[in-house]
Amino acid sequence: MSAPDDELRVVHALAELAALVERHRGLYVRWSRGPATDLGAASSTDELTGVAMPGLSANPLDVEEWWQNRSLHLWVARRLYDYAHLPREKGPDVRPWVLKGHERGRGPDNEPLVADAEPLCWIGPEVIEEARTEVGRQEARWGPLRRFAV
Repeated sequence: MSAPDDELRVVHALAELAALVERHRGLYVRWSRGPATDLGAASSTDELTGVAMPGLSANPLDVEEWWQNRSLHLWVARRLYDYAHLPREKGPDVRPWVLKGHERGRGPDNEPLVADAEPLCWIGPEVIEEARTEVGRQEARWGPLRRFAV
């Protein structure tokens, strides 16, 4: 049985989250109203069709081989940055949290669908701001970042 949402620890720094990713493989970040809500349903629903999917939509935090020896800190920042718009789109009570589990398939946006989710921690808003700053510093090196700021 998982801890209730209010008992989950909160990660307050990007370096702290990067250290967690370095220590553990198979971690995902999910943007939602939290584990208490999500684990009751145990699956996500395709918003367009209404079809129940075989797990929770999430994004992997594992570093891909093609990233090579680049900064883990920057990798994690990029993984958060790409979905930081979700609270604006889905509501202010949508927050990121880290889980581990087993991939059961892919969703309509090719995102992993995670079953047997075990919540590990919330990601604090200051981590998202730190991620935005880190990714923003790369614009001159990476090209235009065509994301809307939140």
